[in-house]
Amino acid sequence: MAGRNSLFGPVDPALDAGYVDPPPRKGFFTDTSVCIGCKACEVACKEWNLIPGGEDYDLLGMSFDNTGALGANTWRHVAFIEQQRPTVNLGMPGSGPPAPTGGHGTSMPTGTVGSASQTDTGSEDGPLMADEEGAQADFRWLMSSNVCKHCTHAGCLDVCPTGALFRTEFGTVVVQDDVCNGCGYCVPACPYGVIERRRGPAGALNVGIAQKCTLCYDRLGDGLQPACAQACPTASIQYGDVDELRERAERRRAELHEQGVAEARLYGHDPHDGVGGTGAFFLLLDEPEVYGLPPDPVVPTRYLPQMFNRATAAAGALLAAAALSFVGKR
Repeated sequence: MAGRNSLFGPVDPALDAGYVDPPPRKGFFTDTSVCIGCKACEVACKEWNLIPGGEDYDLLGMSFDNTGALGANTWRHVAFIEQQRPTVNLGMPGSGPPAPTGGHGTSMPTGTVGSASQTDTGSEDGPLMADEEGAQADFRWLMSSNVCKHCTHAGCLDVCPTGALFRTEFGTVVVQDDVCNGCGYCVPACPYGVIERRRGPAGALNVGIAQKCTLCYDRLGDGLQPACAQACPTASIQYGDVDELRERAERRRAELHEQGVAEARLYGHDPHDGVGGTGAFFLLLDEPEVYGLPPDPVVPTRYLPQMFNRATAAAGALLAAAALSFVGKR
């Protein structure tokens, strides 16, 4: 893979960047099945990285989420996705009143799998949800804390003309604010729509400069966890060595499948996908499109060798045709 696709790097991004004996690649595994939508990660990210707020907190009219999407002022974004569909009963205890039994005896409150899934009896994950007759509602919340993927083959890094984007010894991708000239080439080069130039608010730092998650590079150097993972109360955001996190993610997916959650799937963990696998990957409970994620992301620079080869062949054909036309006139 490294030999054929050397333009956008081999599987080990730190070695390709020139680091000698780098530490293990670091990243995130986000288990959306236990995300409760508290947004502690968003707050911790903003506080640690001095990210401006204020104008980001709008009533969107389409969700309880008030930040909407990742951007220059939102390096962590928790999506709230409301679904009307059956949930899986795992018999977990709930905090609501017991369901009516119609006679003697007691009834175990019903729990469901899914990020903050809801039932008529009420679960620990959220408020009561029932229809007019008190029957169980087929309703659930899917919640997921999204972030920069720190791709193995990072399009933003490939197209940056100033070297403002660089690969760290931990395999992550970071923007140097004092080197970025605000050209914006990196913005369309990201297949996930993560990176953005900061537009405001007035008085904010780095206005006009490309901004995104750094995986708290300054904290990693001191042996600390990223702020978002440190603040997550349910261990939905897990930080560590990417190889170990991938194994942990596979075990969690298998566990959910055994519990009847057949739709549980991993996203971004495959090193042979269109970006060579990501440093931040996810366990999802539905299709990636439901979470606003591209189903098959591909780094834009992946096909540059083929494009150059075809352009060279086309230019050679034109030159040959021109030469033949002159020869024919003689």
